[in-house]
Amino acid sequence: MRFIGHHIARTLSLRVVVFVLLGFAAVAVPAYAAFTWITNSTIIQLGTLFAEKQVLYDRHRGLGALMREVALAEALAGSQAIRDWARNEDDPLLTRRGLAELEHYRQSFADGSYFFVIDGSGNYYFNDAANSYAGNQRRYAVDPQNPRDLWYFSTKALGEGCHLNVDNDANLRVTKVWMNCVIREGRKVLGVLGTGIDLTAFIQEVVNVPQTGVTSMFVDRRGQVQAHRNQDLVDLASLSAEMRDKRSVFSLVDTASDRQTLQALMDDVSAGGTMVRSAFVDIGGQQTLVGVGYLDRLGWYNVTLMDVDAIIDRRLFLPVGILLIAVMGGVAALLTLVFKRTVLDRLVVLETVVREARSCTFGPAFGFGNAAGDEIDRLGAAFAEMANAVDDNTRLLEARVDERTRELQLLAFRDGQTGVLNRRGFAAAHKQIAGTASYGLLLIDIDQFKAINDTFGHAAGDVVVGDVARRIEAATGRDGICARWGGDEYIVLLPEASGLSLRALAQAVLAAMRTSPVALPDQRDMEISVSIGASLADAGDRLEIAVDMADAALYLAKARGRDQLVVFDADMQPQPRRA
Repeated sequence: MRFIGHHIARTLSLRVVVFVLLGFAAVAVPAYAAFTWITNSTIIQLGTLFAEKQVLYDRHRGLGALMREVALAEALAGSQAIRDWARNEDDPLLTRRGLAELEHYRQSFADGSYFFVIDGSGNYYFNDAANSYAGNQRRYAVDPQNPRDLWYFSTKALGEGCHLNVDNDANLRVTKVWMNCVIREGRKVLGVLGTGIDLTAFIQEVVNVPQTGVTSMFVDRRGQVQAHRNQDLVDLASLSAEMRDKRSVFSLVDTASDRQTLQALMDDVSAGGTMVRSAFVDIGGQQTLVGVGYLDRLGWYNVTLMDVDAIIDRRLFLPVGILLIAVMGGVAALLTLVFKRTVLDRLVVLETVVREARSCTFGPAFGFGNAAGDEIDRLGAAFAEMANAVDDNTRLLEARVDERTRELQLLAFRDGQTGVLNRRGFAAAHKQIAGTASYGLLLIDIDQFKAINDTFGHAAGDVVVGDVARRIEAATGRDGICARWGGDEYIVLLPEASGLSLRALAQAVLAAMRTSPVALPDQRDMEISVSIGASLADAGDRLEIAVDMADAALYLAKARGRDQLVVFDADMQPQPRRA
């Protein structure tokens, strides 16, 4: 050893080699550390961006259908016909209107079913997609002593609005979400109604989609696995507490600190501060990127595990490392300069592009990289392709969200069967018009509509409802705003109407019904008629007042034999209002 040291000390070339090697080491170590940091940072940001987009896409795709059902259930819970019925269940007319409203919405619900419990009597009304209980929707009365009815009494104690309950049957691999909407009038509970939606297909599509290096699952608030491509991990209610702990998402990670990291991600997204969080944890001795999103309507977490090495091949960086060693073999200073210009600066640009892409600014990424260039160019080109795909998926997702929003708005203000305004849409039109000018109101009811349904069937009744709506719109033209007020009842708003114009338009509606019979689907023709109650209101009059006057006139028109017009206060003496 002493001989070797003495030989080096006397040989200049060896000393230079030693000093070059030492200089190489001195430069190589920080250069390698910087290169590794930038590479890992780039990979982490790419993986995190992928995780966030994946979780957000699954979240919006799954909740789109659910939000539509919640909106429909909330609209039904706010129906005046339902509230009137719940306040006075013994009134046959209110009962018919309430059941007609439920049946109308049942046709729009994805599950094709509804339930309604009236708190005053405890009566439970139900019908399914097959219309199995038509005419016999009242099934039984809920009992606080019956364990099967405890869901109702626990739900009614909640605040007004729709509350979701997830029913996950792991044995049957079926996941159903129930929407329980509490109807209140002040502090008084009128009842609870709602429907259900099956999310099984969506969940299985997410967890079973074949993606290299990507595993998706759904877990509940306790971390118990509810859906996974490996059914041995799915939480089963019949398992012991010890076995359930082994099938928790926390059992997948290696250390207690990783479990705390995973719990912190779940707490952050459920708190509402951010939609998606991601971090690295060790699973099976391998570093894995985990992304967590929160499906607040279900109370579930969407957990995505990603093997970054399987998604992004780290071997792409190996030639760059070899190039570094070859260049630094000459002069450490030159190596540092060359390395900075040829590698570090370009990686910093790539990192900047990645950061821009993470904030959904994809423009800089589109022109970055060259598939025919070196490794960094190819990495940039690969990222550009990925950014382009993410941008396309983002635009597609936004387009779908916009489309669903338009559909929900249409459902909120239009009657799905006739195409005219519904109660909500009519109330909005009244608020816009009646605040500045006087107006007239026509309340139109189809005569003997129940007999039509009983004699010709509900399909014929649906044809009559639609045909009457079209005739009313044609008769009132641009002067009137027509809406469906109930099952067989319509309302027309006539801005700036006078007594003469109100009576003329009402007579035009009566004439439109008499012009020709309604053609039924079975080729039969049916004569129809309507009764009309009309009223005039001053600017600023509330809608309820004008409707009450028109309703009283309609009641008198029915009593006088139907198929006629009665104008409130002009053709009648004040009558007692209907209950």
